Amino acid sequence: MWFVSIRYCPLFGFVPTMSANSGTESTNGSSNSNEAQKPQIEPLRLPTVEEIRGQDIWNNCAVRSVVSGVMGGGLGLFMGLFLGALDNPIMQEEMTGRQQFIYTAKQMGRRSWNSCKTFAVMGLIFSTAECVVEKVRAKHDTTNTVVAGCVTGGALSAKGGPKAACAGCAGFAAFSVLIEKFLDRHD
Repeated sequence: MWFVSIRYCPLFGFVPTMSANSGTESTNGSSNSNEAQKPQIEPLRLPTVEEIRGQDIWNNCAVRSVVSGVMGGGLGLFMGLFLGALDNPIMQEEMTGRQQFIYTAKQMGRRSWNSCKTFAVMGLIFSTAECVVEKVRAKHDTTNTVVAGCVTGGALSAKGGPKAACAGCAGFAAFSVLIEKFLDRHD
């Protein structure tokens, strides 16, 4: 009885071969191990027109900055709601349950709005600075993150004077590098 098997040939790739019944068990084991060792090569897939358009839109610094600002605002909103709920009123023993609820709801609203604004501005500044530096340098590396972190930290703490701006620049740049290394975005 004849069997058709497929073997790997370095010159022609995978080639069908015919073999007789005798000794097929011993040769099949070695050919299967050779086939298992060879990696499967997948064909190259070119991006579609929609994927290219989407990438062009996302590479626009204005779009990226606005999206980062909105996402930062959303994160700040949820963080403010969470942290506002943890606030205990100073005169908790003297307040009724209804008064405590109203106080906590107001505190959550204030905290969430303030956090929303802060995180939105932070995301907007950081994303804009990183995108502009990346476009100017024509490189995608950690230096962009350091500069963007420094600009963001300095801008957010500029009201406190030059010392505060320098400390904010150094602190936010260091934090950005730590996050960058943690996420390992650049090779």
